[in-house]
Amino acid sequence: MSEASRAENVAAVASINDPLRRALFDFVAASEGAVSRDDAATALDIPRGTAAFHLDRLEHDGLLIAEFRKPEGKSGPGSGRPAKLYRRTESEISVSIPERRYDLAGRLLASAIEESDRTGEPVRASLERVATKVGRELGAGYDSLEHALTETGYEPRDDGCGGLTLVNCPFHQLAASHTDVICHANLALLRGAVEGVKDTEHEAVFEPNEVHCCVRLTVATATDAP
Repeated sequence: MSEASRAENVAAVASINDPLRRALFDFVAASEGAVSRDDAATALDIPRGTAAFHLDRLEHDGLLIAEFRKPEGKSGPGSGRPAKLYRRTESEISVSIPERRYDLAGRLLASAIEESDRTGEPVRASLERVATKVGRELGAGYDSLEHALTETGYEPRDDGCGGLTLVNCPFHQLAASHTDVICHANLALLRGAVEGVKDTEHEAVFEPNEVHCCVRLTVATATDAP
């Protein structure tokens, strides 16, 4: 997740922490259709101006989306100005500290099952292949390996030997309960990321421990030219 997206999500969570805004959000979310300012004010027994202010704040923070529509049954001149209506956004907003990427893990696992069903390949082999492919795509989107790792939530730190220690595991709970499957998928993902970003200085190695991520980026082993 980019720093900008992370900041937006934190702002949204902070916004809904206000009791009145939370009540307004819950009212809009529970409604079958879009909600007007008058509807919200009546439902919560608050002034219309107060409802408008907080609904607009929820819209600004990405929790609601707004549309403009004339009252039903009225059209043409004199029918009135379109009313501003609100409904809950379909976008997902989440904040986790430390950062977790269970969405990415779910994508890898679902894709591996689909590949296994399609090809007859064992699921574990499909998972490794899918994770490597996704890792390459992930790495190709960044200008450096450290940048890719940071944006994916690994919190890379210089290990003092030219390598990178990954302080955070984005799949922590899954790795704790399904260690062998998730950790080896993670290894394949990071090997793919190294390839995708075209980093020739590091290699991903499996070094499980109880504190950091099970994978560490070490200085790439020199190979003799043929």
